[in-house]
Amino acid sequence: MLLKYFYDEQLAHASYLVGCQASGEAIVVDPNRDVDMYLRVAEANNMRIVGAAETHIHADYVSGSRELAERVGAKLYLSDEGDENWKYEFADQYESMLLKDGDTFGMGKVKFTVMHTPGHTPEHISFLLTDGAKTDEPVGIFTGDFVFVGDIGRPDLLEEAAGMVGTADAGAHQMFPSLKRFAKLPDHLQVWPAHGAGSACGKALGAMPSTTVGYEKAFGWAFQIEDEDEFVKALLEGQPEAPKYFAEMKKVNKVGPNVLNGMPNPTLQPAHRLTELVEQGAVVVDTRSAERFAAGHVAGTLNIPIEWLGSWAGWLLEYHQPFYLIADENNLAEAIHGLTYIGLDEVAGYFEAHSLDVLAEHGVELQTYDMATPDELADDISSGDVLLVDVRGKGEWAEGHIPGAHHYMLGYLLDTADEIINGKPIVVQCQTGGRAAIGASILQAKGAERVINMTGGFNAWETAGKSIEN
Repeated sequence: MLLKYFYDEQLAHASYLVGCQASGEAIVVDPNRDVDMYLRVAEANNMRIVGAAETHIHADYVSGSRELAERVGAKLYLSDEGDENWKYEFADQYESMLLKDGDTFGMGKVKFTVMHTPGHTPEHISFLLTDGAKTDEPVGIFTGDFVFVGDIGRPDLLEEAAGMVGTADAGAHQMFPSLKRFAKLPDHLQVWPAHGAGSACGKALGAMPSTTVGYEKAFGWAFQIEDEDEFVKALLEGQPEAPKYFAEMKKVNKVGPNVLNGMPNPTLQPAHRLTELVEQGAVVVDTRSAERFAAGHVAGTLNIPIEWLGSWAGWLLEYHQPFYLIADENNLAEAIHGLTYIGLDEVAGYFEAHSLDVLAEHGVELQTYDMATPDELADDISSGDVLLVDVRGKGEWAEGHIPGAHHYMLGYLLDTADEIINGKPIVVQCQTGGRAAIGASILQAKGAERVINMTGGFNAWETAGKSIEN
């Protein structure tokens, strides 16, 4: 048996290729939309991909199952659990097997056994994996968003992101017996989840790529609570904000994503078009670093540095609305990958980063903002001469914040900017400085006259020994 692990850092998403050397066939578990990487690995191992299996209707990224069905004729293995609100609407367009608890499928000597594990979502299933060339017993389980390393899947995403009232509490109660069933599995089983640290699908995911049933039973917080009501309360408490785009992703993956047949290839735009487009109201995302953006940018553009693009573009851009990118040539492919990963396909064109230099040479006045350390800002913050805006999540804020700060989580800043801008200089602060750069660009684009990014953020403030409050 061949098992290959794929991991996307921006969305902390893990997917897997499972192959049988005897038959030369492979199935991909929870694939993302960039299916070329699976095809390359399969070809390198003299295998062909014959199937794509999903643990549930994903809400945080666009699934690649339909892409594989179109590209190579992969058979789809999809959940048939849950009520009518949790059914795949595109399954009948392809060769598919709709799965219930206890069903089996596979290729060659490799077998998958379906285990219904509701809680994160009602239709969620997990796959026990058996390598028939070695044993008749499972060696591991693909848990999707059910059990992570050190954590479990959150049940509140659709209530938070899409207003599906009552689903959070119901899901939490479903999760309790699912975990009890999981705990009866052999301790030695490997656990392969669909996400790692940094994912919004849980609140405390570990950074290790895998775990075991026994380890989670011994050390996972969720397995230490015996009372169901106490468990439900603990599961729902402290969950981070649910990204707004999750509702869109759930709909896309339920109805069926658009088929790309390769990554989009946007058209290069001449430099002079940049100012014209912004003046016409076009959305332009500058993916350069915070430092480069602060040193000079076109007024009205939004800064989402390349390493943050997959995490924050879904919060801040409107789906089905064209937008443009500013990117270094060697970063363009990464930017397109991050955007299509979450279904933002409407890239109308792009500008190379040196377009900013061209505009400056032709007399266009570029906008700037300041960056300053906690030491440089402390007196102005304490005196109230500046407005301090903390754009971190609610959990980070609750653990500690700078006295006098005002909390406006970054994902909602486009909607709350008018509440913030009052003529005072605005200092934007996050945990380390990355999100503050995005926030500073939003406030500046919304009309703030002077914006300052606190370099190093809350961590630097705390390291400098300055006061904090809870």
